[in-house]
Amino acid sequence: MTRIWNKHKQTNTPLKRKVFVGLSGGVDSSVSAALLKQAGCDVTGIFIKVWQPTLEQSPTLYREKGRTLFESCQSADDRLDAMRVCAKLQIPFRELDLTKEYKRAVVDYMIREYKAGKTPNPDVMCNRFIKFGRFYDWAFKNGADFVATGHYSRIRKTTNYKPQITSKSKIQNPRLQTTDYSLLTGSDSQKDQSYFLWQIRKEQLPYILFPIGAMRKTHVRKLAKRFGLITADKKDSQGLCFVGKVDMKEFLGRYIKEKPGDVLDAKGNVVGEHDGGFFLTLGERRGFRIKSTRARMSPHYVIAKDIRKNTITVSPKFGKKELHNGVKSITLKECNWFQKPISGKTYAARARYREMLQPAKCSAKGEHTARVAFATPRIVALGQSLVLYDGDAVVGGGIIA
Repeated sequence: MTRIWNKHKQTNTPLKRKVFVGLSGGVDSSVSAALLKQAGCDVTGIFIKVWQPTLEQSPTLYREKGRTLFESCQSADDRLDAMRVCAKLQIPFRELDLTKEYKRAVVDYMIREYKAGKTPNPDVMCNRFIKFGRFYDWAFKNGADFVATGHYSRIRKTTNYKPQITSKSKIQNPRLQTTDYSLLTGSDSQKDQSYFLWQIRKEQLPYILFPIGAMRKTHVRKLAKRFGLITADKKDSQGLCFVGKVDMKEFLGRYIKEKPGDVLDAKGNVVGEHDGGFFLTLGERRGFRIKSTRARMSPHYVIAKDIRKNTITVSPKFGKKELHNGVKSITLKECNWFQKPISGKTYAARARYREMLQPAKCSAKGEHTARVAFATPRIVALGQSLVLYDGDAVVGGGIIA
């Protein structure tokens, strides 16, 4: 069967297959659609409508102190840009309303986790339940052969051949072909998004395309200009799309009422105060004040928090083995594996986006639970995603419990 995409290392797309591309209105998804159209695919652009608070639901989020707070990442502008891209590429445009699903799977989850004193990752849940959940399922019900997004990640197809021997005649038959798919990091390490994709199901990989996964961001923008796309110079979106330009803590403050509390050092001494500990993540440097002028000369990091006592603990060191509450091992729940971890083998682990990879060993405890042991103590937060890598391949991940 004729294949395309050899130039960019993605080889599982037959010519003239129907591809539904998730268009966010940004440059990455726009170029992805353009490349697929150029490669000869039958492309349809899909804009996913997600939840945003209405003026009636939360008027103070829209207008406060004479300024507009909620812009929802300029959702209307993004939709218009997606339509303009489709018009430029002469491909159909469709809109998928996942408002209710997004509110339940992403927004409500995030608020619930913060209330429990955990550190959620809404981007992971958006990919699991929205982009590669409801959108993925809807696409195939509506005639798609593949779905594509503008993520900086790659999918590798590996074909193996094994001799097959019949038990009776002992005659070797022609080679038996087996095919395997792996999720890989993006080639641009500064933009790699594989950390957010660990909950994709392995059986979905043959039907997912990441057209720009082997490219650098600078090249993607050059391609956008070459294709004449309106998104060529559009700034990258920051944070969750429904929050827009509003500070995350400001948004969550509408749902979670916080109160000031004490800041402690590693010995338990009160060294400052914070405005609320629910939204402070381990490793964070802001959101609290240190009293000592001398101590303020060096940055301090949150290394622990106690929601019940409303205290946080800080240290001028973060992630070092000297920290009193660094952990050597953790339990993962809701695990998803692209390849079953081998007990005793050393992998590279990441518990925060763009965090430096650290050596770790993993032992699966059943299908969806695992125990991870670090080479040196780590500061981790409940609710965070931990992802394991074997070279550039994503082994899998889980939620820190």
